[in-house]
Amino acid sequence: MTVEIRRVVTGVNADGKAVVIQDGLAPKTNSRPAISVEGAVIWITDETPADLSKYNDPTLRDEIGVAPHAGGSLIRVVDFLPPTGEIDNDVFLKEMGLSKEHGGAHAFMHRTKSIDYAIILQGEIDMLLDEGEVHLKAGDILVQRGTNHAWVNRGDKPCRIAFVLIDAKDFPPPNGKPFPQPG
Repeated sequence: MTVEIRRVVTGVNADGKAVVIQDGLAPKTNSRPAISVEGAVIWITDETPADLSKYNDPTLRDEIGVAPHAGGSLIRVVDFLPPTGEIDNDVFLKEMGLSKEHGGAHAFMHRTKSIDYAIILQGEIDMLLDEGEVHLKAGDILVQRGTNHAWVNRGDKPCRIAFVLIDAKDFPPPNGKPFPQPG
């Protein structure tokens, strides 16, 4: 099973008129049963401001990481499925393409150098932090500011979240030690 999300992309035709240039299912999806996650990449930009004259579909590239490229952004929709068992941190990091420098109290702990807008579309989920956690449900919006965190579905139904990630400048390092970054 993979996430099926209708994606409509607009553009401008040769006469300068606004038109729909793509309308269909998001072409870049993935299923990661080892970590009970499925997702669809909706769009990517590689620079800010974005170049609106580009018509190639940026989601069709081979490599799409968790975080956006430097100066870029991305939007994806992720389904967090109910848990099917224990997941090892090494398995999670490998599936997500993250470095071993990430970690914490939960196997899913990670961070990216980005500001993330997480819009809970359906279901419920817990976001764990180094200290504390927050329970989120459909309709909630979380602003995740480059902090170490983990998403954990403790329920029996999938939780669907739309994530908009925008590259960001990192926090000043605590005690002069740099934060770990994705590998």
